[in-house]
Order: sequence, then structure tokens, then C-alpha cells
Amino acid sequence: MITAWREFVTNGALPSYGPGLVFEAKRVAGRVLKGAKAADLPIEQPVKFEFIINLKTASSIGLTLDRGVLLRADDLIE
Repeated sequence: MITAWREFVTNGALPSYGPGLVFEAKRVAGRVLKGAKAADLPIEQPVKFEFIINLKTASSIGLTLDRGVLLRADDLIE
């Protein structure tokens, strides 16, 4: 299963590629803390995406990942 959320990978999914939720939440929270009303904030596209791989899951299903794929990952979960 490929997912868009890091939380699924930390719980056993193999890879994820999606928006960095912590980064995006901090970005919006910063605006609100500076006085912007949440209702006035525009809908925006995420600006940071993360590629995360669960090495334990890959090992358990006998999958060997190419070194290039591992180097492209933002985070490796062991």
C-alpha cells in the first residue's frame, strides 16, 4: 500500500509520498498566531512534500530497495 500520510508508514505501510502535515500546520498556525482569522485564510496547495519509507516493512516482505530510492527518501523508518 502506498499512502500519502506519514502516520500510516510509522504503523506499517511501506512508502508514503504526501504533504508534510506538521510543516503545513505550523505554517497556518503561524498566520493565526499573528492575528489572521482562520476564516479569512485562503485555501492553498501544500508547499512541502515528504517521501518516507518503512525499512522494517520492506524487509518483512522480502523487498530490496535500490540505493537511489533510499537516497531520495526524506526519512527512513527502521
